[in-house]
Amino acid sequence: MLVHVLMLRQDDPGKCTAAKMVRFGLARGVRRAPRRSLVLNPFEERYLVPSDGRLAGSVTAVDCSWNLAGGVFLRRFGGVGRRLPPLLAGNPVNYSRVGRLTTAEAVSGALFVLGFRDRSLELLAKFRWGHTFYELNRSLLEDYSRVKHAGDVEGVAAEYGLAF
Repeated sequence: MLVHVLMLRQDDPGKCTAAKMVRFGLARGVRRAPRRSLVLNPFEERYLVPSDGRLAGSVTAVDCSWNLAGGVFLRRFGGVGRRLPPLLAGNPVNYSRVGRLTTAEAVSGALFVLGFRDRSLELLAKFRWGHTFYELNRSLLEDYSRVKHAGDVEGVAAEYGLAF
C-alpha cells in the first residue's frame, strides 16, 4: 500500500509529521490524490474499514492545521474519501484527544485498519511518541481491523466510550 501526503504547509515545518514521513521515504508528497487512493478526511460520512483496501492501491493524507481543517476539507482532493474510526492521539500536543491526530498517526491508523500492521508500526517508530499512539489504541485498532461493514465502526467505538 503506497502512502501519499498532500502538504498544505499550514503548520510549523519543524513539527510536521508529513514532512518527516516524506524525508524518511515512508510517503510521497503529491499535489492531488491519485484517482484510486483512499483520502483520509475527518469530515467524510463513511468510515474506513478493512475491505476498503480492495478499492485502492494507496492512502492519501491531507496535512493541514486542525484550526483550518473545516475550510480545507471543503475542497475536493480526488480519490475516494474515508473517515478514520475514532482513535486517541498519542502526540504530545493533543495527547488522548479523540480524533486530533497528526498526519503520521492518521496514516498509521489507516494502514493498521487496512491490514498493513508492520508498515503502520514502522511508520510510528520514526516518532518518539509513536509507541504511545499504538499503546493507547492497540485494542481499538485490532477491533477496527476486524470490522466487516462501515456501520459497525460506531458500535466498536461505543464499546470503548468513544465518539466524534
